[in-house]
Amino acid sequence: MRGAKSAKWVAIAAVVALGATACGGGGGDKGSDSKAAIDPNGKFSVEVGEPQHPLQPANTMESNGSIVIKSLFSGLVDYDASGKIVMVNAQSVDTKDNKTFTVKLKPGWKFHDGTPVTATSYVKAWNWAANPANKQTNSFWFSDIQGYDDVAPAKGQPKTDKMSGLKVVDDNTFTITLSKPIPYFVYKLGYEVFDPLPESFYKDPKAAGEHPIGNGPYKFVSWQHDKQIEVAKYDGYKGPNAAKNGGVLFKNYSKLETAYQDLKSGNLDVMRQVAPRDLPVYKQDLGDRAVDQSYSAIQTIAVAFYTKQWKDIDPKVLQGLSMAIDRDTITKTVLQGTREPATGWVAKGVLGYTPNAAGDITKYDPAKAKQLIKEGGGVPGNKISIQYNADGGHKEWVEAVCGSITKATGVACTGDSKPDFQSDTNARDNKQVKSLYRSGWVLDYPFISNFIRDLYGTKSDGNQGGFSSKKIDDLIAKADSAKTLDESEKLYQQVEKELPNYMPSIPLWYYKVNAGYSEKVTGVKYAQDGDPILTGVQVKK
Repeated sequence: MRGAKSAKWVAIAAVVALGATACGGGGGDKGSDSKAAIDPNGKFSVEVGEPQHPLQPANTMESNGSIVIKSLFSGLVDYDASGKIVMVNAQSVDTKDNKTFTVKLKPGWKFHDGTPVTATSYVKAWNWAANPANKQTNSFWFSDIQGYDDVAPAKGQPKTDKMSGLKVVDDNTFTITLSKPIPYFVYKLGYEVFDPLPESFYKDPKAAGEHPIGNGPYKFVSWQHDKQIEVAKYDGYKGPNAAKNGGVLFKNYSKLETAYQDLKSGNLDVMRQVAPRDLPVYKQDLGDRAVDQSYSAIQTIAVAFYTKQWKDIDPKVLQGLSMAIDRDTITKTVLQGTREPATGWVAKGVLGYTPNAAGDITKYDPAKAKQLIKEGGGVPGNKISIQYNADGGHKEWVEAVCGSITKATGVACTGDSKPDFQSDTNARDNKQVKSLYRSGWVLDYPFISNFIRDLYGTKSDGNQGGFSSKKIDDLIAKADSAKTLDESEKLYQQVEKELPNYMPSIPLWYYKVNAGYSEKVTGVKYAQDGDPILTGVQVKK
């Protein structure tokens, strides 16, 4: 959410933020250099940007912070490339009714400060994150749990600081009771908002965000703001994805073009995404070290419904703007075939994805576009802007989209550039977007609800544009209350087919990882969330 990073917001024109760890499959290293000597203590560098917030698991909804959080913390479960649940810190998560879940932890796990990871480490962390006084960006993720409304009421003062649905049974066991059954809840537990916290965190949460103590495969070393974050292998790690290297340097870049030059010169080891300018040459430059693979993320143009321009807008206007975008040409030319035109709001590879869910509204048709905009009363002011972050390789395609819209409809369109992803997401959080904004969302868990409920539910953290529809909320609630996962999936698919009538955003294209790595490393693979699987990277001597 990312975009989530609610989840993972995607920073780059093709990057991501959350996803599978040890179990995540993907492309990448086409054959490890079996003859190369490996340094198990060697460190390697990865291209990132400055995280938006302190490194607190429930306070990260974008890809630059998420990749670091995932290295430092491990949660109860994860999922492999096929979407199968894999136990990580949990020994088991059992339920008979999809409402009450019994969690048993694997004994012997410790935080990086040597203190034990217990049931209380989870329960206390979740209660703290849900409390609105602590201002965690992902607090709404706990809203399924019984008693959340008493901790974070829509109106009035909190009645308590503890959710009644969380009970510690013993050091290694706790129970989760939801306010109503949700058939896919175990999938949600793979998102880092549900990570545990050590006791030391609560003494000074802000300081803990600057120097986090986790329970993951890496431990924190240092954070030089706007420069780099360093983590080192945690030798006491008991999870399934122990690091095969000595640590990671997350190097901060303000431009992907600069990162690519560093990659070619050996001053950077792993990129998450190549900028549009370098897409025509990166495969030739990198050879077998070039990566080209799909992952579960989608790019959309989101709408700031809180602005005077879009408040109470007729959805026909947004349908028309969508049909004015020549996705085929832009993905083939500006984006060099590295994206695939989207036909709906749910990313590929996610349980519940269906092709052509949006119907005709993602098809390029200038005449129909003009007609729909006219029928909807026109674009207020007859001009729009698309906000984007300048450090993510978005300028070229934003200009191409604007050009397509203006040519097809006569609506003036310009890019609204923010210097970096942090500035971009801050503007969204503070409701300062002037018109439209580019939104990239990557899976937090591989189920369709993550791309529907977590983005377009009225109260969802990922719904930053202010979209609200009682009918969509009611359909989401119906899908959530299904008795089985299959039934919930089918009901969510029906919700997606309703979205063209409301246009909460304009789908653009599905992401691909177009990246690469240096000659210094091997074993480089990318997960379903598009991030490199850090623990599997090996450093050559």
